[in-house]
Amino acid sequence: MTGGAAALADRIAARLSVPVDPAVATFARALADAAGARAVLFYGSNLRTGSLEGVLDFYILRGGAQESAIWPTVSYHERAHEGITLRAKVATMTLATFARAASGELTDTTIWARFVQPSALIWAEDDAARAEVIAAIAAAATTAARLAAALGPVSGTAEDYWRALFRATYEAEFRVEKGGRENDILSVNADHFAGLLPLALKAGGIDPDVDGAILTPRLPPVERARILAWWKRRRRMGKPLNLLRLVKASTTFEGAARYAAWKIERHTGMPVKLTPFRERFPLLAAPQVLWDLSQHKRRQRTP
Repeated sequence: MTGGAAALADRIAARLSVPVDPAVATFARALADAAGARAVLFYGSNLRTGSLEGVLDFYILRGGAQESAIWPTVSYHERAHEGITLRAKVATMTLATFARAASGELTDTTIWARFVQPSALIWAEDDAARAEVIAAIAAAATTAARLAAALGPVSGTAEDYWRALFRATYEAEFRVEKGGRENDILSVNADHFAGLLPLALKAGGIDPDVDGAILTPRLPPVERARILAWWKRRRRMGKPLNLLRLVKASTTFEGAARYAAWKIERHTGMPVKLTPFRERFPLLAAPQVLWDLSQHKRRQRTP
């Protein structure tokens, strides 16, 4: 491991060790035991706020090398805790596939873009599993940083590069959040991103010049073109893959309609009425909800 890669891995390991509410850790351990998992990652707004309200977001990473054609499997779980109900959205996949996706080896755009953001490794089967997860999250940071350097300006602040990255990845997926989400990510996670880009760039073989707050990644035109070609293929497949995953999730995600309604209202302010039809057939109901959402956004843009 190079010096840059070692420094990044040390930083990632420290960040993944952030303490979480014991109720969240207990919930995660129960999910891990039921799934025969090797590790559990916790991420999302509840990690940042420490709140038990809303929906907790977990990634359950199993052993084995084989994966279904469309991953992850998404499910919804509830657990009683001191008179309240904890709710969790759980994505399950193999640790091997997670690591490949984080490295940018697969067509997927979601794993490295999501896990360059804050997460916590709240349970691991053993030291080997913990080391594999740390390496995968470090790879996610490297993959994201290399694309940020290619998409961003010749010189700029770290925020300029991260903003270019998240704007591009959000546009490549089906998202319900308002435009400008990249600014929210950076503002609420400023401590997490402070100093991360130079470390990740060095680990990815792009040693940046640093002049105060201004970075200039040493990215030859040929390498920039290669990275952008890599991204073009993944950007083109982003929405089709998202759609396939939504179709799969509709068959495994009990309570999907309730979760989707909560998420849409939370991020856009548009209430979604839950009818018996929408509860039972969330996929068939989706076109009308998406149409209502498009009209809601249009009304918001109209002066």
